Amino acid sequence: MGLEDNVYVGTAVVDMYGKCGKVDTARRAFDRLGDVRNIKSWSAMVAGYGMHGRGEEAVSLFHAMISSGIKPNPITLVSLLAACSHAGLVDEGRHWFRAMRTEYNIEPGVEHYGCMVDLLGRAGHLNEAYDLIKQMKPKPDFVVWGSLLSACKTYKNVDLGEISARKLFELDAKNCGYYVLLSNVYADAGRWGDVERMRVMMKTRGLAKPPGFSLLELRGRVHCFLVGDQRHPKHKEIYEYLEELTARMMEAGYIPDGGSVMHDVDLEEKEIALKVHSEKLAVAFAIMSTPPGTTIRVIKNLRVCGDCHAAIKLISKLVGREIVVRDSRRFHQFEGGLCSCGDYW
Repeated sequence: MGLEDNVYVGTAVVDMYGKCGKVDTARRAFDRLGDVRNIKSWSAMVAGYGMHGRGEEAVSLFHAMISSGIKPNPITLVSLLAACSHAGLVDEGRHWFRAMRTEYNIEPGVEHYGCMVDLLGRAGHLNEAYDLIKQMKPKPDFVVWGSLLSACKTYKNVDLGEISARKLFELDAKNCGYYVLLSNVYADAGRWGDVERMRVMMKTRGLAKPPGFSLLELRGRVHCFLVGDQRHPKHKEIYEYLEELTARMMEAGYIPDGGSVMHDVDLEEKEIALKVHSEKLAVAFAIMSTPPGTTIRVIKNLRVCGDCHAAIKLISKLVGREIVVRDSRRFHQFEGGLCSCGDYW
């Protein structure tokens, strides 16, 4: 029985490949479904393109869906708006958000507002994003305020960041991620006294930042790396190779991004800290352990930092590998010194 014989199995396959970093394979599975495709099939494929930063293809597919006579549902429109957000398609996002009411008679839910706040925030339209939140009919949730707070970090808007953080603390005072994000806003603004205040507040409330880790599957075994990890049986070889790789990167023009380290320490200490981020350890081990040309796939539990993003782009060029990293927000497909996100994440 082929995929075209069972739309439910076929749609699940499309969804699986999209979430595993194989969006082109997902598209082939989607095409094989042919005339049995339903709204869930189309939504899964739109979402797959969105997660990989291929927003224009997501929009094109959405148009094809409409032309085929299938009307979108709220889930399809969440996938479409998320795709616009990941690709920075601000005008497209605005258009489809308005079209929800005017063309499809669908009232935007909190998920749709969350996508729009994320889209506007990533593009630097922080005041417009805040105005949209104030106009919301559904009560803004942690995703909405968290998206705005993340944008405040990117664009160093401390005042709006503090407003967002206060709303998040009201929703969940025990979520340490909100405190860490506000600390990052303060750190980027050089307000180290406020950073220390947040650390004390977290300690007083018994909160601890979850450790960042990266996962790599190799020959049927999953390897887990933490920041500065020395538990791996080959940690000495990994660190030696990473030193060699870093030297090659420096020769090619790589400059460590000290802004990716929150601590108020000197640049040399920051550079040392950046060398041992978990995704760099995972990538180094994968390069050491696989034949040339093998695609590397890493999963990171947190958002990849700016320094690691720049480093892995360069590594992909130096070693001639495709490196796929899935972080907490999206997929990053590094190849030839470029990333599929276009440095927009």
